[in-house]
Amino acid sequence: MDPDEDLLARSAREPTAFEPLVARHSAALHGYLVRRAPAAADDLLSEVWLQAYAHRATFDATRGSARGWLFGVARNVLSRHRQTTARAAARTQRGTDAETADPWQAVDQRLDAASVAPELRRRLAELPSTERELLLLVAWEQLTPAEAAAAVGIPAGTARSRLHRARARLRDGLAGPARTTLTGDFA
Repeated sequence: MDPDEDLLARSAREPTAFEPLVARHSAALHGYLVRRAPAAADDLLSEVWLQAYAHRATFDATRGSARGWLFGVARNVLSRHRQTTARAAARTQRGTDAETADPWQAVDQRLDAASVAPELRRRLAELPSTERELLLLVAWEQLTPAEAAAAVGIPAGTARSRLHRARARLRDGLAGPARTTLTGDFA
């Protein structure tokens, strides 16, 4: 089985070399999208693969793994989708603030203690967006910190320090059973 990085490089010359990447990573990318935009996940996954294929020559193995790069593509596609959705909602509501979908709905289903969900959701929303995205890529998508760094577009060392800071903020803000649950999930 060829490494992902080799397949991406080869796919510039042999387009069929891209196919195994789709087979290997579609389920994980779909899960990432479902947790953030459930109603649009299938369409977004298609767009991720179109963008990844179109920009496969821009992959740089010195900046991280192919998996991290693919999640970066997915993150960018999701960001554009949210912007488009927000603009459409703003046009529809004329004069009222457009509300974007709450990306934390799935958190409720993933926590063991239901009482932790509201506080955790609030704490996650308070995190800077890069720290929140890194934390969720590592916790939900099972990316390594280096892969999450590549997805977000920052150096791996910076990602590790931001992950540490995000985890500490969440732990320090929660008490009792919530803290224990959080420590078990994210530590």
